[in-house]
Amino acid sequence: MNKISKKLAAYFTVSFLVLETVLMMYLHQNIIHSRVDEEYSRLLMSGSNHRNVLKDHYSDETITHIVLMEAEGNSGVIITGKNGEVIRSSDEELENLMPSLSFLQNSTIQNDRVVIPDWEDAPYIVSAHPYKLDENRSGYVLMFQSSEPIERLVKKLNFHFGLAGGTITIILFVIYTILSKFLTRPLIRMKEATEKLSEGKFNVSLPAGGNDELGELSVAIRKLATDLERMKKERNEFLASISHELSTPLTYLIGYLKVAMRPELTEEERNHYLMIIADESNRMKDLVKNLMDLAKMDEMTFTVSKMNFSAQQFIKDVARLVIPSFDVKNMKLHLICKEDFQVDADPLRLEQIVLNLLDNALKYSEGNTTVRLEISKEKKRTIISVEDEGIGIPAAQIDMIYEKLFRVEKSRSRTLGGSGLGLAIVKELVEAHGGTIEVKSESGKGSLFTVRI
Repeated sequence: MNKISKKLAAYFTVSFLVLETVLMMYLHQNIIHSRVDEEYSRLLMSGSNHRNVLKDHYSDETITHIVLMEAEGNSGVIITGKNGEVIRSSDEELENLMPSLSFLQNSTIQNDRVVIPDWEDAPYIVSAHPYKLDENRSGYVLMFQSSEPIERLVKKLNFHFGLAGGTITIILFVIYTILSKFLTRPLIRMKEATEKLSEGKFNVSLPAGGNDELGELSVAIRKLATDLERMKKERNEFLASISHELSTPLTYLIGYLKVAMRPELTEEERNHYLMIIADESNRMKDLVKNLMDLAKMDEMTFTVSKMNFSAQQFIKDVARLVIPSFDVKNMKLHLICKEDFQVDADPLRLEQIVLNLLDNALKYSEGNTTVRLEISKEKKRTIISVEDEGIGIPAAQIDMIYEKLFRVEKSRSRTLGGSGLGLAIVKELVEAHGGTIEVKSESGKGSLFTVRI
């Protein structure tokens, strides 16, 4: 029983049948007991009436009248005397039951009573009704009611309850069929869809479903298929971009290395080519480092160790690292920190964030421009902003700048283009701090990045 439809049908059927059996047994027994109680009451009432008539008008004529009244049908009567002897009976066969009525010998019954209530094993149910007129005239009016009507009723009930049970079983099968169609079939289709996804087939079709859990699951699977297809496409693009990014410096390295090995080169020319080789080696080293950083972030293997440190000292340390690069490009770095305060962050990771933002500003800005680096406090948050006067970002591309290997500069120019990983790393590090990053930019007028942590 591996299919959920079979399990569901089994659980539902067993649960319903147990409930049905308990209820039907309870109803069955109550109907029988009610019917038997009615027979007991009717028998006691008839016997009581006969006894009262006998006490009021004791005579042979009265006795004969009572016997004649019970001579027909499934009932009978025996009238006994003081010592248990039979005065008159409606049926001689009933007298065969007299030996089982031991109370007749010692007159132990003083009130009307059912003395043989066992209708299942005895042919009659019997009630005794004592009477006493004087010392010589006393005895019992014994009423007999055949058990056969009750047994017929029980057989009839058994037949109808069995018929009801069979009908309910058929209804359960119909319900199972309906559940299989409307509940388990969509689940089976979803299972088939997930198997296709595991095989890399993302073009799956599922019914829209309703507003229930099955509908939500269907929507989730379709969304998963779309996301997986997008991730596969991005992975292929990412691998293609990485291949390009790595092959370019390798091509330069091999090409310039072969040139530098020519014996006819002067020392100055050889040093020039070796400098190019060194630049391309550093470029490749930075690319690999950034890729390793991103891999650690994706696997959540990097850690953020927060501590308190001085904002002014932090901005001075960052400036000391980047000032030489700004001087080479004849650019100015304007530092703004109006007051010193304690920053609660990982100093190494925060430095990595700021250096990446400044590196972008440096790459995408012309000489003789200014980059502003400002750090300030807003309530309990630290705000760091980097503003440049560079080429800016077109409005249509702002939402894509944090994607891996995305670059606004599409030509992949050796003089402008970076690896396209800097902002992806920045965003991951900012979010690891529980912070946010936003950008305001206009093409040709520069960009403003603001980090809040």
